[in-house]
Amino acid sequence: MKPRTPATVPDNTGNFDMIFELLRGEYPDAAPMLRFRNPLELMVATILSAQCTDRQVNLVTEVLFGKYRSVEDYANADLDELGKDIYTTGFYHQKAKHIIRSAQIILGEFDGKVPNSMEDLLKLPGVGRKTANIVLARGFGIIEGIAVDTHVARLSQRLGFTQNQDPLKIEKDLMDIAEKKDLEILSMTLILHGRNVCTARKPKCGICVVNELCPSSEV
Repeated sequence: MKPRTPATVPDNTGNFDMIFELLRGEYPDAAPMLRFRNPLELMVATILSAQCTDRQVNLVTEVLFGKYRSVEDYANADLDELGKDIYTTGFYHQKAKHIIRSAQIILGEFDGKVPNSMEDLLKLPGVGRKTANIVLARGFGIIEGIAVDTHVARLSQRLGFTQNQDPLKIEKDLMDIAEKKDLEILSMTLILHGRNVCTARKPKCGICVVNELCPSSEV
């Protein structure tokens, strides 16, 4: 069966509560996989996670966080050396530039502390809205929105929660149907279901706990 495009999936927001309840039952312990001890480490790990698995990021940061312990360490880092340290996360040169420049801005404009507002976080290179949402929610306990990665976007479209493809519009659609307090756990739940069942190429609709409520189900 040819996969539907988001625009051809009927609106299914009326079933959101039931679907979310079923998925939460399937993943009761949904939690972030990135390892970190403070907002700075979380910001760095999230920048590194672009186009890279959380597992690989954790392998890299296990060493990285022992070498670079403060915002000053990152701000004064040698670009080539930091690039080698994070090489296996991919796009290492650009990520290293972003981390160093972000650290310099944090020192110069935010008194050496990772900012805790969406507006200020978006001033940092390499920090888009998805990264900012993650840093705010997991680093400061502030729910501003929902982090929309490829899994969240794909599942939101397939489940009929949005007909949009732009992450900002998907985020708004999800915020319209979910309670604010649930946005972080919703993101993690959709990510886990996307990794384990509703995969990009061959979704396992036969074992999906919400297949009867999903307008894209192939069962």
